[in-house]
Amino acid sequence: MESLGKQFTEWIMKAGINETYAQLLQHVAILTLFILLAWLADFLTRKILVNNFTRYARKTKAQWDDILLDRKVFTRLSHLVPGLVIYFYTTLNLDPYEQLTTLLHNGVYIYIIMVSLLTIDALLNALHDIYLTLPVAKDRPIKGYIQSVKIIFYFIGIILILSILLDRSPKVLLTGLGAVAAVLLLVFRDTILGFVSSIQLSANQMVKPGDWISMPSRNADGIVQEITLNTVKVQNWDKTITTLPTYSLISESFQNWKGMEQAKGRRIARSLYIDLKSVHFCSQDELQKMKNIKLIREYLNQKEKEIEAFNTAQGIEENDRVSRRSLTNVGIFRHYIMTYLGHHPKIQPNQLPYITMVRHLQPTEKGLPLQIYAFSKETSWAKYEELQADIFDHILAVAPEFGIRLFQNPSSEDFRHFLTHTTTDNSL
Repeated sequence: MESLGKQFTEWIMKAGINETYAQLLQHVAILTLFILLAWLADFLTRKILVNNFTRYARKTKAQWDDILLDRKVFTRLSHLVPGLVIYFYTTLNLDPYEQLTTLLHNGVYIYIIMVSLLTIDALLNALHDIYLTLPVAKDRPIKGYIQSVKIIFYFIGIILILSILLDRSPKVLLTGLGAVAAVLLLVFRDTILGFVSSIQLSANQMVKPGDWISMPSRNADGIVQEITLNTVKVQNWDKTITTLPTYSLISESFQNWKGMEQAKGRRIARSLYIDLKSVHFCSQDELQKMKNIKLIREYLNQKEKEIEAFNTAQGIEENDRVSRRSLTNVGIFRHYIMTYLGHHPKIQPNQLPYITMVRHLQPTEKGLPLQIYAFSKETSWAKYEELQADIFDHILAVAPEFGIRLFQNPSSEDFRHFLTHTTTDNSL
């Protein structure tokens, strides 16, 4: 290389170009030669190695090699070859050209570092894609860890590149970073918090992609689409996307509906308000009418015998309505609802871990709250709401059959009806 360089310089100088420009042209020619050599090495590597591996991978049934190809891991790895070729060739043949050798070596170092970073990035993405094909990926997302590893490698790469450009040891640069550690903590605050939060979320299995979460403080209510180092994407039921800081799932409260979906039972807890004026003891005519209802016929017959035996044993006369045990319309109505829910094919049976009950709550100015508490077999939102509506449609419709009036605030139609009847009565 040295003899060829001298011959090239002498040939240029014979053409009438002075020695300074002749040496400059010599350097340019050498650089051009190395660029062509690097291009040839890259071309041969891609044509021979990458193409052969691609054909082999496409023929196999394994999925991991296809993922590596799709992520261009081997394509990026092949780009290391021209850099290595130039490095070793300049080491062997450019000793007399110290400045040019140093320039080429520094350029090659930076090139190799950048290509290595891109290759590692593609490899980590491929490993994450391969991990997503495993069943465990549904419960333990690792995207936050992958991003953390990328940050570490990119940080090391930047330090190495700066050390080459500044001609300083990486240790010196790392020592200098200690002085700006506080600034770095402020700049990378969200990243550091996100990294810690990702570990806690994954280790404690608090949330994963596909979970339905509710977080009113962040206006999030929907399905988790993605968990990254810094953000969690939630697609709300109105199809909007809410982006949450990852650390907010640790520092703030949220509701994960995963347990409800796994248990295959979604709670129904809704109340009806009964007009207290409609609560009364049932007469014999009312009881006889209610016995036509198949679901409570046996219950009424049994209760009548039990109550009659008690009253007879206590010597309580029939006209003593206060002292006598009697059936109330609300009590019968409660039992009817319980029996109705027990026979409903889409309500979970009344046994642990599911509970079915119809109970009184504290009376209010709106009347007596009668709460229906049960668990639906339907957990999807639309089917659950449809089932709940069907149940309460039926309960609202049958309430008058038990002599029960449900409370609602008076409307303008109620006032109009009242005034009409008042006017009619006064005219009479």
